[in-house]
Amino acid sequence: MQLNHIFKEGKSKDAPVLLLLHGTGGTEQDLLPVAQMIDSDASVLSVRGNVSENGMPRFFKRLREGVFDEEDLIERTEELNSFLSEAAKAYGFDRNKVIAVGYSNGANIAGSLLFHYENSLNAALLFHPMVPRRGIQLPDQDGVPVFIGAGENDPICPAQETVDLKELLEGANANVTDHWEQMGHRLTESEVKAGASWYLENVKQ
Repeated sequence: MQLNHIFKEGKSKDAPVLLLLHGTGGTEQDLLPVAQMIDSDASVLSVRGNVSENGMPRFFKRLREGVFDEEDLIERTEELNSFLSEAAKAYGFDRNKVIAVGYSNGANIAGSLLFHYENSLNAALLFHPMVPRRGIQLPDQDGVPVFIGAGENDPICPAQETVDLKELLEGANANVTDHWEQMGHRLTESEVKAGASWYLENVKQ
């Protein structure tokens, strides 16, 4: 398996698997406390992006702030999707129980999975994501629960990105909830708690 990662088995073999995807410059350690807040019983698969931007790990290249390298995004999304299938075999978890928890760049690659692959994720918590690609036909995401955490005053991810992303995912039949804060691009404790409450109501069986 070609991506640096951590896997921690949850309370049972049947536990959901939280796929943790960090922001630019982060590591596979960053979102472990977030996973604890969302579901301490879940298994955790935390991945480090294998693209380097001036020494900072990312999940795909960008041309400049807010402008993605689409070719690389497509390639890295395919790589992550394949990695999830390999990891499911290697660690013995159910590939259909993967729930993405991504922040910023990690939320963007998680969103890209939903934009490119049917049945890639059981659910997703996207904190401060952007629209990964525009002008493409999304696969059917029938009933997939998606939580979007956003900042009304986010300087990196304009509010319109969240509005558009919600609309596009709902157009693909996903069940999308948005949560707005006023803390810029920061991932706040209250935002994670809102995501955890949503997860209990919409995802955890």
